[in-house]
Amino acid sequence: MPTTTFATRRGQLEHYFDRTAVEAWARLTSDAPVSRIRATVRAGRDRMRATLLSWLPRDMTGMRLLDAGCGTGLLSVEAARRGAAVVAVDVSPTLVGLAGERLPADVDPARLDFRVGDMLDPALGQFDHVVAMDSLIHYKPGDAVQALARLGERTTGSIVFTFAPRTPLLSAMHAAGQLFPRSDRAPAIEPVSPSGLRARIGRSPGLEDWRTGRSERIVSGFYTSQAQELIKGESVVR
Repeated sequence: MPTTTFATRRGQLEHYFDRTAVEAWARLTSDAPVSRIRATVRAGRDRMRATLLSWLPRDMTGMRLLDAGCGTGLLSVEAARRGAAVVAVDVSPTLVGLAGERLPADVDPARLDFRVGDMLDPALGQFDHVVAMDSLIHYKPGDAVQALARLGERTTGSIVFTFAPRTPLLSAMHAAGQLFPRSDRAPAIEPVSPSGLRARIGRSPGLEDWRTGRSERIVSGFYTSQAQELIKGESVVR
């Protein structure tokens, strides 16, 4: 079961992405004009999405993919184009609604199952691959690793996810964010050192059969995030 801190933060994220910042995220995940700062975030997220997709099979015909924290569905759409059957879930009903509205004409809607809910819900089923792009960065490292373990119980191939790497700049930005009025703050990210995260994964119950694979940091202006690959049943550290 999710911890109390995980459930509390999930509720905060639902409120933020579905009410406080829904308009900003709708613009950020479209081709609408945005400020210079948000343009760097958009560019960073585009690079991150491309990185995570490059770690998935080119041909995903017959495979099931969970897009855990799908937002407006950009990654889900690309996976569906590769032939995957995609379950795309997010806590924000508004963002999930936008994902359905923006579905390109060249994508078979039967390949995409957009849902509002909890990415850890076992009722979502079993998967070959899981992607969690920037959906675990707001959780405490221990909670995030527990979430990975729960996802791993229902995944046979790989889990590719992102985390906020602890850097001096990111720590300074995190501290500065605490100066804003509480009502104006985005849910805080939880920076963690890459080595510390790998150590947590290595000793986590439920992840004994998983090994860390590729890792890549994306820095683009105000966007800093690190991709990490987990692979089941083989030791691959690249």
